[in-house]
Amino acid sequence: MAIDWIGFAYAALLAVGGVVAYTRKGSKISLAAGLTFGSVAGYGAYCVTRDPRNVKVSLFSSFLLTIIMGMRFKRSKKLMPAGLVACLSLLMILRLVWMLL
Repeated sequence: MAIDWIGFAYAALLAVGGVVAYTRKGSKISLAAGLTFGSVAGYGAYCVTRDPRNVKVSLFSSFLLTIIMGMRFKRSKKLMPAGLVACLSLLMILRLVWMLL
């Protein structure tokens, strides 16, 4: 049973990003979203660790974040944080699909 280190790192990055946004800007919504998506992505990484074919939760959270942050990036044209999170989420989707092949 191989641990999904990349999935757990992605989840931690989302959670830490929410905390950083809260401490710098005082954004409670960013804190809630970061911790929520970080928790869901962490659970998804746990599911992938238990069964490498069980990517549904990880794929769902990555897909949702790609759409949401991609739209924010398109509107704001700011790389941080929307562009970075959208790009990382898209890379996670590609990785998860690759694991299924």
